[in-house]
Amino acid sequence: MSYSNITSGFDSGITTITINRPNKLNALNKDTIQELHDAFDEANEDIETKVIIITGSGEKAFVAGADISEFANFSINEGGKLAAQGQALLFDFIENLGTPVIAAVNGFALGGGLELAMSCHFRVASTNAKMGLPETSLGVIPGYGGTQRLPQLVGKGRAMELVMTAGMIDANTAKDYGLLNHVVEQDELIPLCKKIAGKIIRNSSVAISKAIKAINANYKDGKDGYKVEIKQFGKCFGTKDFVEGTTAFLEKRKADFPGK
Repeated sequence: MSYSNITSGFDSGITTITINRPNKLNALNKDTIQELHDAFDEANEDIETKVIIITGSGEKAFVAGADISEFANFSINEGGKLAAQGQALLFDFIENLGTPVIAAVNGFALGGGLELAMSCHFRVASTNAKMGLPETSLGVIPGYGGTQRLPQLVGKGRAMELVMTAGMIDANTAKDYGLLNHVVEQDELIPLCKKIAGKIIRNSSVAISKAIKAINANYKDGKDGYKVEIKQFGKCFGTKDFVEGTTAFLEKRKADFPGK
């Protein structure tokens, strides 16, 4: 599939998706959100893809925000639809994807950019990265899940302060807050993400997919995460990966998992 605003490449079990709008600091617009959905869907369906890495082109920005010109004149109804459609099409879609997604935050991750990074399963950033949700400075609030995922990751008080002040934090502060797993120099960012991906690839992709469901359930209203864990744990026993994993352990050899 060909794209106008992103690129997608595969190598050794990893699909790397790059938002490629450097002149707009990789800002998200309607077309880019649709292309990202399509690229993630395609990678998730690809039996060879075990991990997805998403990053931005250039050295300045992961995603510097949303394309404000697209919605500056929206009505109440149009604004609500924008948030609902975006969440369903991309942000919730990524969060619930069965294939692990690593955000490689290579610069500014603001507004929709930070919301995109937070929808990924975890985040690694370069030292020059800066993060924030500046929407209140525009008279609006985060609409792509930011008011929900940020408190889950950094706590209610810190999330309230970041949203209310519309401020930015640097990468080391974000790591201290629990927003990032790792911070490295920019030239080490993708290599580290690939190194972590390599560790993930050695394990059962089927089990990882079920673990994602169980972990996410703890953050969903009306869901009993323990019950979901029990159900997904039980389902593992009916998979080829379980047979291979336990057999390999008993035979004292490396497992060769069938995969998705």
